[in-house]
Amino acid sequence: MSLKPKPNYPIPEETQRVAQAAFSKGNVYVRVVDAMGTLYHDEQFADLFPCRGQPAASPARLALVTVLQYAEGLSDRQAADAVRGRIDWKYVLGLELTDTGFDHTVLSEFRSRLAAGDAAFRLLESLLAVADENGLVKTRGRQRTDSTHVLAAVRVLNRLERVGETLRAALNTLAVVAPEWLQALAPSDWYERYNRRVENYHLPKSEQKRQALAATIGTDGFQLLDAIDNDSDLPWLAEVPVVKTLRRVWEDQYTIVKGKPEWKKIKTMSSPATLTASPYDPEARYTTKRSTSWVGYKVHLTETCDDDTPNLITHVLTTPATTPDNNQVAVIHSALAKRRRLPTEHLVDKGYTDAHELVSSRRDYGVTLIGPVSNDPSWQARANEGYDKSHFHFDWERQVATCPSGKQNLSWLKSTYPQNGTVWEVRFSRKDCTPCVHRPRCTRSKKEPRIVGLQSREHHEALQHARAYQTTETFQKKYAARAGIEATHEQAIRRSGLRQSRYIGLDKTRLQHLATAAATNLVRLGEWLAGTPKAKTRCSHFAALQMAA
Repeated sequence: MSLKPKPNYPIPEETQRVAQAAFSKGNVYVRVVDAMGTLYHDEQFADLFPCRGQPAASPARLALVTVLQYAEGLSDRQAADAVRGRIDWKYVLGLELTDTGFDHTVLSEFRSRLAAGDAAFRLLESLLAVADENGLVKTRGRQRTDSTHVLAAVRVLNRLERVGETLRAALNTLAVVAPEWLQALAPSDWYERYNRRVENYHLPKSEQKRQALAATIGTDGFQLLDAIDNDSDLPWLAEVPVVKTLRRVWEDQYTIVKGKPEWKKIKTMSSPATLTASPYDPEARYTTKRSTSWVGYKVHLTETCDDDTPNLITHVLTTPATTPDNNQVAVIHSALAKRRRLPTEHLVDKGYTDAHELVSSRRDYGVTLIGPVSNDPSWQARANEGYDKSHFHFDWERQVATCPSGKQNLSWLKSTYPQNGTVWEVRFSRKDCTPCVHRPRCTRSKKEPRIVGLQSREHHEALQHARAYQTTETFQKKYAARAGIEATHEQAIRRSGLRQSRYIGLDKTRLQHLATAAATNLVRLGEWLAGTPKAKTRCSHFAALQMAA
C-alpha cells in the first residue's frame, strides 16, 4: 500500500448543509472541527507507508475514525458502518454523503502499522497540538497522574490449565507451520488430550488424578521440546515464539525427579509476577494491589487540572501489571519534557512518592511532586511516645546527631548493609544510652545503643519536609484536586472499555490506551466548546443537609 498524501480534506457543501440542518443544536464532533479545523494530516503518517504500490486509504481519516471509534466504544465493523451511515462522521471526515467508506479490515491494518512503527502516540499528540494552538493547554500548569488495572484479553488459568493450554497452543501453531513434521511425531493420544480447550471443568477432581495428569502433560511437553531440539533439518522450529513460551513455562512449572517430570514445589518456584500467565499473551502478568488481583497490564494517565482550561490527557504509559508505580514518575516527566508539556505541580498518590522521586523531579525537571508519602515504618514512629528520626537533630556539615535527651552521636559512618536507600549509619554511645531514662522509647535492644539509619541529606530532608507538610490544611486543599483523575478513569472505562484490553500484547494494548486518551480529549474539547461546566463532586441529598446547616 502506497500513500499519496493530501494537504487537507475540505468538507463538501452538501455534507455541510445536511449536517447543519441535522445538528442545529450542535454536535460534539462537529463543534470541535468547526472551531479547530483539521485534526490529523496525511503527512503525519507518511513514514508508515511505502512509496510504491496500490494507493492506501487516507491515514488522516483512518486516525480520526480510530479516535471516533474509541469515543463510542465501537468494533471495527460498527465503525466502518458509522463512516458509511452517520452524517456527523462524514462531516468531520470531509466525505460526500454518497461515499461508501471502506472495509472494516482497513482499520486493523492501520493499527498494525501504528503499532509496528511505534507511531500510536501521534493519535494523542496531534490532538494536543491542536488544543495547544487554541490556548487550551496551559504551559507549566498543574497535572495529575494515577494508574488503574487493565485485564488482558485472555482467560485466567490455574496451574494445570496453564500447562495444558500452553502445550495445546504450541501444537496448534506447529500444525500450521510444520504439519508433516508434527503428524509424524504426535502419538494418537495427543489428539484426544489436546484436541479441545483445556478447562478446569473437564479436568479430574481428585488431587491424585490431577497430579498424574500434570505429569503426563509434562512428559508430552518435554517429548515435543526434545524432538524440536534434536531436529537438525528444521532448526527454526526452536525460534517459533509459542515454542519459546512452552520452554519457559516448563522451566517454571516442572522439575525432573528420577527421570520423570513433577510439579515444582511452590517454595522453589519463581515469584508469580515473573511467571507466564497465558500462552496467548506472554507479556501479560499476574499481580495484586490491595484487594484486587488480575492478569494483564497497568495504565498511567496524566492530565491537566487547571481551573481555566479543559482537563486534557497529556501522557499515557502502559506497563506490565507488575511494574511498580514509583518507577514511572521519571519516565512520565522525561516524556513530557520532550514535548514541552511539563507541569509546575504534579499531583500523585502515595504509590508515586518516595524520597528519590521528590528530589529528582524538582532537580531534573523543575516539577514539584505533591502527594502523601509513606510514614516512617519504624516501631518508634508507630508508638505514640517513641523517638523516631524526626525527634533527632542532624548537623550534616559536622556529621553530628543530637538525640532528644541532648546526647551526641559516637560515630557517623557509611552504612555497611544499605537497605531502603540507607546511606549513613549514626551510632550513639553505650555510656549515654544504657543509663538513659528514655531508652524504652528509643530502642528495644538490650545491650546495643541507638543506631539511626539515614538516607542522603537531600533525600532525608525532602522526606521529612513532605511528612510534615502533608499534615497541614494547605496540603489538603491543594491535593484535593488529584481525586479528579478517578473521573477520567471512569469516563475512559465507560466510553472506551479501558479496563479490558481488546488486543494481545503490550504494544497493541498501549495503542488502545493512546486511542482511548485521544477519544477522551476529543469529547472533552467538544463539551468545553459548548460551554458545559466541569462536573462537581457528587453529594448525596442527606450530606447536603449538613452543608446547608
